[in-house]
Amino acid sequence: MIVIEQCLLQPHLLRWEMKIERSILDTSINIVCLIQLVGIVVYLALAWNSLPEQIPGHFGIDGVVTRYDSRGALLLMPIFAWVLYGGVSLLERFPQVWNTGVIVTDENSEQVYKIIKNLLGVTKLIVVTAFAYITIMQSLAQSLAVWFMPAFLYLLFGSIIYFTYKLIRAW
Repeated sequence: MIVIEQCLLQPHLLRWEMKIERSILDTSINIVCLIQLVGIVVYLALAWNSLPEQIPGHFGIDGVVTRYDSRGALLLMPIFAWVLYGGVSLLERFPQVWNTGVIVTDENSEQVYKIIKNLLGVTKLIVVTAFAYITIMQSLAQSLAVWFMPAFLYLLFGSIIYFTYKLIRAW
């Protein structure tokens, strides 16, 4: 039985060729993320000349605008969203570098890595969706809905708790 500790002491035991098959969930998440990312870029490109010169630059926890910035600041959220999407998508391809939080054995490795890959994908979807929503609200010069922050935190931490529970059960 090869465990992570052995791999750290004996680097030749690392499985660099490890691949996790893409599931329907993975494909669906990536399609939805890409639709949102491309949609935001297209929306900003088409609406740019009609957008207000000053847009919300920061929101309080209650969603109320606390600072205004120039229209150019609208470009930051889509850039951050694309970088996040690309970074997490790249990370998903290398499960051997993930910190699993549990001992990975030959018997449980496939299940453990699938659970973590699903956690990464769902987290990516939640954050990209939040960035898209914030970008739209900024472009409309409106405050965020009062439910946004509680819903975002509930979805983010709820999914982390759910997948951590599944991971512990798989261990």
